[in-house]
Amino acid sequence: MSRKAEIQRITGETSIELAIDLDGAGHSTIETGVGFFDHMLTLLSRHSLIDVKLKAVGDLHVEAHHTVEDVGICLGLALKQALGDKAGIRRYGDATVPMDETLVTAAIDLSGRPFCVWKAEIPLETLGGFSSQLAEEFWRGMSSAGAFALHIVVHHGKNTHHLIEGIFKASARALREAVESDPRSRSVPSTKGVL
Repeated sequence: MSRKAEIQRITGETSIELAIDLDGAGHSTIETGVGFFDHMLTLLSRHSLIDVKLKAVGDLHVEAHHTVEDVGICLGLALKQALGDKAGIRRYGDATVPMDETLVTAAIDLSGRPFCVWKAEIPLETLGGFSSQLAEEFWRGMSSAGAFALHIVVHHGKNTHHLIEGIFKASARALREAVESDPRSRSVPSTKGVL
């Protein structure tokens, strides 16, 4: 069964075309007009092994907020679409990832219930047109549209780039585990029978 999805979303603030393949090899083509964000999305694809093709045009003359948030929403919608009824997946995933002086844990439950717990103190800084506050906006948008629970905990760290990169890498590794096929079960991983 193909676990792919395509999303096109056009608003007064952004125009986004996105294609993903959950059973990819981590290949990506990313164009958002925000260099640091492109870097983070490339990491997300590579470490989750989800192929991503993304073209986003946003109102960057205002700032990157709408572009980042809307890309998160589109990725969440695509994830939800590609997973279908979620039969045979692991459902849960977690990872603790070091990034130099930074240590981050991410845990995901593809529960069908959106929730984001964000325990990350990140200095207010702009990296390549990307305000550090947008990292939380992206993951909240993705978890909400994708209907999954996401917990992010930064244990320690100082460098803003490392903090955000650690969050993206840990979340990618957790996502990779959660969407993987479970060789021991072909059913929906819930006593309710649906997710």
